[in-house]
Order: sequence, then structure tokens, then C-alpha cells
Amino acid sequence: KYLCSNCSNILKKALQTLCGHRYCSACLAWILRNSKNAICQKCKEEDPNNLSEESLLAEERAFGDAAINKEISELKVHCVTLGCSWSGIMRDFEEHQSLCEFALIPCHTGCGHVVMRKNLADHLETGCANNVSLCQQCQRSLPGAACQVRTLLLQISNPSTPSAKEDGCRFSEVGCSFRGSKEELKEHEKSAVGAHMLLLLQHMRQLKGTLCSAAKAARAVTPQAELNLENKLHVFENIVAVLNKEVESSNMEIMAFRRQSELDQNIIRGLELKIAELHRCLTQKDVGLSSLHKSLLFSEQASYDGIFLWKITDVGRKLQDSVTGRTVGLYSPAFYTAKYGYKVCLRVYLNGDGTGKGTHMSLFFVVMKGDYDALLPWPFRHKVTFMLLDQNNREHVIDAFRPDLTSASFQRPLHDMNVASGCPLFLPLAKLQSPRHAYVKEDTLFLKCIIETN
Repeated sequence: KYLCSNCSNILKKALQTLCGHRYCSACLAWILRNSKNAICQKCKEEDPNNLSEESLLAEERAFGDAAINKEISELKVHCVTLGCSWSGIMRDFEEHQSLCEFALIPCHTGCGHVVMRKNLADHLETGCANNVSLCQQCQRSLPGAACQVRTLLLQISNPSTPSAKEDGCRFSEVGCSFRGSKEELKEHEKSAVGAHMLLLLQHMRQLKGTLCSAAKAARAVTPQAELNLENKLHVFENIVAVLNKEVESSNMEIMAFRRQSELDQNIIRGLELKIAELHRCLTQKDVGLSSLHKSLLFSEQASYDGIFLWKITDVGRKLQDSVTGRTVGLYSPAFYTAKYGYKVCLRVYLNGDGTGKGTHMSLFFVVMKGDYDALLPWPFRHKVTFMLLDQNNREHVIDAFRPDLTSASFQRPLHDMNVASGCPLFLPLAKLQSPRHAYVKEDTLFLKCIIETN
């Protein structure tokens, strides 16, 4: 239940359709963008011959599934990146993906290499063909780390020298080559905290080695040179302190961003719940409208004089459905013997029922539960006449019967309708399909029922 019906991956911002299946919000948007009358793929797989209107996909027919999204966010997961031992819950996984030291990432200089995130600094120092800078001191092309050390030592000696250009990242001195507008720089520094920390760590290691070598050399020089070196070391410590403050500031900004993101998510969940509630209200209204439409249709078709003409279309398909058992019998719309009279209907078995099954068309009369039964005399005792009309007006099929007053079929109904009673051998199937008669014409037949009310 946690997998998308389209991509079969874990659901992201799950949406549930009217047919009950779930899609990622991005997957559903892609399907609707590329297909005008998209049908749910799961519905096709489950029962391709019984698709309903609910299987039709549309943006307004899907709503956010907050319950499934919450369940997914709390699933226990682990990182599958080789060498990484991280485990936790799904809602923390995306953050881990952006920081995983074992993840393979492309070098940002565009050299074409893909390295582990934790090895990026080493790659930039020793293996990156694009990380080459023109040293301002010797005018030679040097690897980025070597040029940065020389530039930083120059800054230690001349603290007034600017550390970075206005359009470059503040961490450019330790290997970050990103450049852009102030807004782009701000966004970059928020998203690249992990990479900046790795670059700083590598840079500090490099400087530590350089300073240790310088300290060893200083022991062999004059006390004045040792004092100069200590002063430079003190300046360097101040620079590191400033960098630490910058890191803390960036972390605080990230935490504030996460808190705002959580607030936004809560607002989105609230809106999704409201949208789902609106969808439910619309669905209820659709059901009400459908009921009113059926009532109106029934009112238009209803007969109140005991004479009813029933038009049956698609006879060939319905006969085949009756043969295969897909449809057993067909009920006609209800009709009445009078305005406040008995409520009745017809039931036809195109492939026969009982003794007529497979050989005859069977036609039955059904007494239904009506609104005015308490005022009517029981049992039902009016003569009933059936007619199958020849559409060439040559030879109508006619059969009639009087009710058996002892039969339960003609007593006052206790349920929606009584047991049907009538003619199981109303018409041989061979005669129904005979070209000599026009009982079925243009795939349509007409049945007529006349109830004597006098």
C-alpha cells in the first residue's frame, strides 16, 4: 500500500483517486499532462472488462492521503549506499542523502569525475584537473590547495588584503569555486554546508602540516623569526575563530529554515485535509444529484393507467449476457394501475428461466411494494395480458393470465417486491430470431403489458 500505482516506488506526497488507488503527486501530474482521458492502470490490471467512471483519472478527482503520508514518514529505513551505516525514519532520509559522506557526487568544477562526498576535498587538492589557479605571487598555474595556502599566508602577513571577491563564495579561499549573485550565493551557502565543512577540514589539515613544517624550521632560526612565526600563528587562530562563527551562523540559518519548512508542511497538511473534506462533500452532492436524476427519469417514464410499453435496446448483447450468465434477468421500470394504485413491473429472461431456460424467452409479472398499499384491496386480482409486438404489425405474440389468489406473488408485499409470476414459455427463441417476424428490429424489441382495472 506504500507503492505508487505508476512508478512502483515508495509514494511521495501520496494522492488517492476515487477508485481507491494511490499515486505520487508528480506521477499523477505527469499522467494527466500526457493523456486527456487517463484510466487508472491498477484498475486495468485488476479487471479490464469492468472499468467504471471512478477509474477515470483527473486532478479534481484525487485528494491528498494524509494518513498514508504520515505512515510513510515514520517507516524505518537505512541507507543503501555502500559503506554507509546510517539508519532512521523516512522523513529524515532526504536530509541524510544530502549529507551522506559515502554518496557519489560529481565534482563541482566540471572535470567529469564522480567521487565520494568525503573524498571531495582530497580530489580537489590532488586529482582535479580543473582546480588550477594562477598564483598572484609567482604568476604560475598551481593546484588550488597550493595556491590557497600561499594566498592565505599572504593574508596573514597583510591582514588588510580582501579575502574574497564580492561575487564569489565566502569559502572560495578553501576550494569552493561557486560564483553568482547575492541571492544565489546565499542559497548556495545554505545548501552546501556539508561540502564547505569538508573543504575547511582539508584546508586546516593542509595548513596544520605547513605550519608544523614552518615551526620545525623556526627552531633553527633566530628568536626574532620565531616571534614573527608566533604572531602569524596567532593571526591564523583568529581567522579560524571567525570561520567557526560563520559555520555556527550558517547552522542557525539552516535550523530556522527547517523549522519554517515544518510549519509550511503543517499548513499544507491542513489544506490537504480541507480539500479532502471538500471532495467528500462534492461526492455526497453528486450522489444526491444522481438520486434526483433517477427520480426525475422514473417520473417521466412512469405509467398510471395499467398500460405499459417497455422498449428494450441492445437485444443481441443482452441476450448473449443472459446466455453466459453475466446478466440473469432484466427488470422494467415500475408502473401503476392507477394514480394511487398498485405498483408493478415486468421481468424478462431473454434466454429463458425455469422450464424455458435455453429454449424460450420467459416473461414475468412482479407486484412491488407501493406507497398506497394500505388503502388497496388484497390479494391482487386483476387480469394481466402480455404482448410482444411485431414491428411489422402482422403477428403480435399475446398471452394472459388471472392471478392465483392463494399465491404469495399476489399478496400485499412485505419486502420491495414479491416473487415474480408469469409465463416461463412465453416465446420460443427460434421464433424470436426468425427473419419471418419483426419482433427484433434494429436490435430493439417492444413488450407491452395491459392490466384490466375494471
